[in-house]
Amino acid sequence: MTSSLPVKIGLEIHCQLTQLNTKLFCSCYCNYREKEINSNICPICLGLPGSLPILNKKAVEFAIMISKALDCKIPELTVFSRKNYFYPDLPKNFQITQYDSYGTSTSIGKEGSIKYGENYKIARIRRIQLEEDPGRLVYENGRTQALIDYNRAGVALVEIVTEPDFVDPKEVRIFLNKMTSILEHLNVCNTNLEGSLRCDANISIGNGKKVEIKNIGSFSDIEKALTYEITRQKTMTIHDIEIKAETRHWDDKRKITKQARSKEEEEDYRYFPEPDIPKILLENLSLIKTSELPDERKSRFINDYGLSEHVAQVLIDNKDLADLFESAIKIYHSPKSISNWIVSDILAFIEYDSSGKKTITDEMKIDAKHIAEIAKLVDDNTINRSTAKSIISRIIKTGELPSDIIKKEKQTTTIINDETILLESIDKIFNEEKKATLDAKHNPTAINFLLGKIMRMTKGRADPKITTILLKKRLDEEV
Repeated sequence: MTSSLPVKIGLEIHCQLTQLNTKLFCSCYCNYREKEINSNICPICLGLPGSLPILNKKAVEFAIMISKALDCKIPELTVFSRKNYFYPDLPKNFQITQYDSYGTSTSIGKEGSIKYGENYKIARIRRIQLEEDPGRLVYENGRTQALIDYNRAGVALVEIVTEPDFVDPKEVRIFLNKMTSILEHLNVCNTNLEGSLRCDANISIGNGKKVEIKNIGSFSDIEKALTYEITRQKTMTIHDIEIKAETRHWDDKRKITKQARSKEEEEDYRYFPEPDIPKILLENLSLIKTSELPDERKSRFINDYGLSEHVAQVLIDNKDLADLFESAIKIYHSPKSISNWIVSDILAFIEYDSSGKKTITDEMKIDAKHIAEIAKLVDDNTINRSTAKSIISRIIKTGELPSDIIKKEKQTTTIINDETILLESIDKIFNEEKKATLDAKHNPTAINFLLGKIMRMTKGRADPKITTILLKKRLDEEV
């Protein structure tokens, strides 16, 4: 039965070290996205004759931080190799990377692991290597023309290679969300930038050959691509069709994988040691400390602020949200209230970016001060939750402070707790709903109907506690 055939999925995650100032081997800017095409280049990143690479020490430190965060072993020294292949976006016709050869580990990190998901599954990390990004192809005229932009060539890239420990596409998505959170908390990569975090997937069914899927634009597409590929390979197995070792691309429009080329083997790349970069001793660099990691932050949120595990998890899954929460409680220390506003209400306004992750954009004009004010106004019973929600939707568009909105529209935003005004509303409802009033005298639960009528009459501004007390008192007075 094909349904019982084991699925094995391994990942190759490519993380640009966007928080660097310069590229991996030269002084060109790391941030190529704001540059005119082919203006962010020099003889070194183009590999012109006579140019020599100069290693960016900070990039090595960042790679070590990632290795330590993923519980990897860090070798005493590391070396670089040349990976030879010919492609238009590779200006040197080789890539400076790292390669474990002849039984020697020369990558920045190896044999790590990471726990992910509610059941704390473990994914093993095979190796972490530092390398340069190639340029990029820019397609025009419906992909009939390809232009080459070398601005990205030479940008520092960390490749994280996992063991084939995943059996389900959903597991992969959850793992990648965890990995994104770790990289954000280390402050080595701005994962919101287009192309800053990319992932290729290797998949096989049973004892079949390994197929690599490339060109996947987002984490949500990785799940779709893997689901499709599992179905394709199982169908081929049913019909005794050979599954070839190949590289396939994800076609986002047709939602299918399609053959790109036969799978290269390691010997095809003709690796050899990079002669222009000496061996690098990592003894002192391995003492570098990492930032607070997501799991540590989650524990602190639960222990120090009394948040539930679910709320803490939602916050740390997105570093921007966690930072927003901590900034807000410095202004108004009500952790549970502020976290609930972020998770239950503000998160609903945050949209998914191209990678499939919810991201706070510059168009959203809400910050920690707004959230702190909203929480305090509701806690102080100045406004109710319904009014607060409408104010939030307005803040996101305009950036106005809640207190300023209330000052402008006091007659329509503040809670009504004046007993005289509330009694007038009660008497009016009693006259309009005589049958319901009579029922409420004998059936206490019917009071909720009358309360709802009053809330609608006052547009949600009536204080529900005071109104309920006055309702009961007025019913007792009715003959």
